[in-house]
Amino acid sequence: MPPLSGYLDRISARPGEAIAVKVSSHLGEPYTADLVRIIHADPNPDGPGMKLEALGSAFAGPYPSRVQRVTPGSYAVVKAALAVPEGGAIRVRVQPGLLKAAQPVVSLGDAVLRVAAEGARLEVAGAIVCAVAAPMLERCWYELTATFKNGTAILVQVALQTSWGVADSGEASGATGLPKGGTLLVAADPAGGRFDGRIEDPALLGGDGNAIAEWDFSAGIDTDTISGTYPGRVVNMPTRGIRGSRWSGGEMDWKHAPREYAAIHFHADDLYDALWDTDFTITIPDGMRSGVYGVRLRVAGHEDIIPFYVLPPRGTVTAKIAFLAPTFTYQAYANHARFNFDAPFRERAAAWGARTVNPEDYPDLAWSTYNRHPDGTGISLSSLRRPVLTLRPGFLTFNDQRGSGLRHFSADSHLTDWLEATGHAFDVVTDHDLHREGASLLAGYKVVLTGSHPEYHTPNTLDGLGDYIAEGGRLCYLGGNGFYWRIAVSDTIPDVLEVRRTEGGIRAWDAAPGEAYHQLDGGYGGLWRRLSRAPQKLAGVGFSSQGLFEGSHYRRLPASYDPAVAWVFEGVKGETLGGYGLSGGGAAGFELDRADLRLGSPPNIVILARSEAHQDHFVAVPEELLSHVNTVTGEAPRDLIRAEIVYFDTAKGGAVFATGSITFCGSLSHDNYQNGVSRMMGNVVRRFTQ
Repeated sequence: MPPLSGYLDRISARPGEAIAVKVSSHLGEPYTADLVRIIHADPNPDGPGMKLEALGSAFAGPYPSRVQRVTPGSYAVVKAALAVPEGGAIRVRVQPGLLKAAQPVVSLGDAVLRVAAEGARLEVAGAIVCAVAAPMLERCWYELTATFKNGTAILVQVALQTSWGVADSGEASGATGLPKGGTLLVAADPAGGRFDGRIEDPALLGGDGNAIAEWDFSAGIDTDTISGTYPGRVVNMPTRGIRGSRWSGGEMDWKHAPREYAAIHFHADDLYDALWDTDFTITIPDGMRSGVYGVRLRVAGHEDIIPFYVLPPRGTVTAKIAFLAPTFTYQAYANHARFNFDAPFRERAAAWGARTVNPEDYPDLAWSTYNRHPDGTGISLSSLRRPVLTLRPGFLTFNDQRGSGLRHFSADSHLTDWLEATGHAFDVVTDHDLHREGASLLAGYKVVLTGSHPEYHTPNTLDGLGDYIAEGGRLCYLGGNGFYWRIAVSDTIPDVLEVRRTEGGIRAWDAAPGEAYHQLDGGYGGLWRRLSRAPQKLAGVGFSSQGLFEGSHYRRLPASYDPAVAWVFEGVKGETLGGYGLSGGGAAGFELDRADLRLGSPPNIVILARSEAHQDHFVAVPEELLSHVNTVTGEAPRDLIRAEIVYFDTAKGGAVFATGSITFCGSLSHDNYQNGVSRMMGNVVRRFTQ
């Protein structure tokens, strides 16, 4: 665990609402807590620097340090007085995902059925009763049956597929009495052992071979419960809606053939809820301005700032501008371990006073949906009920030699700082709020501004933005690779997000065949582009190219001089702009978006400027490629490496302005906010707020 860390029970609140703060400190002495307003979260000394406004608070502390730990690993539990009768058996199907050490499959009382590379084994009262001498294979299905009769246990391991050249079925026996009854654990043992892999159809059999208790994991896939003779629940959100031992390949949707999806995939590193106690509670006072805030914890030279957002009172707006914080994207990337935090990077972070607590050092806090589980499968679920080390002011993502190397929360402060510095009052709302409340959340605003990377969206958030624009709202999409992945959330399991990386797109991992449908809402996952909602339909531009974290500039196009749109560049000098900035050294970089009429860019769209001179490491994204030389559009792959600044009018007086680049906002503060990017942005915001 980090020396000092914490999390909140909600990411946003309105005046009058309360936020619970949960803290763990290994530092012995009392810590202090106060409230800060987070204006600029970039510690780079070549920029404006960190801007934190300390505010008086009723919860200042001090508070005693105490250690609160996490217990990762998913499992299922049935709290009932269960027992194996004389002549009865424990039966289960299992697909090991990792066989480096013996792992528990089912525990009942003092009996534990385990899998290991050398074969399955049965333990009773901590002693190995019998072990099958038939090597097991990872990602292969087996049925295990442990029968207890006349003081003997017989363990049978049956391979459910043909494993050519491997004799992976067998049996063994040993002397033992009936195990003690008690609670049933699936994928765990009472000592805290955990399992990596898939488990299906656990059952207790009577002496006649018939089931006296059984559980069907294909029921309640979208819940945290398990159905059976004695109901139970799952802990730490294992993966469901995945292929079981009976999957035929004939049906890809778990809702249509549930018994083919009757397995649960458990992981030893799953973590849904850290279950920390609350140390203190904040109540948002009446009159507190909408904005970005943080609970600051300090003790013995250590500091942690836990961000949250304050919305205006329900049903009101207090500014013409709304910043839509892409909190679903922050959650998808929560605790992204990139394994790039080497010695030079750590030295830079320390020299700048930036965050030196990095998720790659703390795997027990659970990594992001851009990482993999120990068994190699992709992490598809992400929770906010744990410390999120990447969601912090001053967190550096890259050792960026041309800038600061910020992404997500800290990078989006480039925009909120610009709004403050240039005198534009704004409210803050979040993806989570938009999902719950829809377009009514945005209805009173003249313009909505996105962050640098609004990548992850639910149907509700896209509907909310689309309805807002259709009713005359104005949108500034100020990032790249936005509106890209469809995600699922749950109405009954709060603070969890799910992504299935299916079929296309730039992906950290790919969902297995037959596993494209989300467990939380049953919806088809993957790219919104594949679901007839390409980003171009909403924002005019969509993902086209990606490279390393470096930026270039834009060049104005002839259409930008048309009197109808020339106001966008009023006061902007020269033909190019944006060849500078705190993100990769340029406004057009890292991930680039372009217009495409075939994907839904409106026919009245005006392409105002286009990026150029990108480095050789930029490539067209996979969904644009048919082969190594052929693209969907017919253009050369190299020609798809471009970001485009676009503008178009919509019905009822609305409009959309988009910049098509993740690194755009990093250029706003250049030269004390006196630069072409800043001036262009000011022109658009002033026009949109009239």
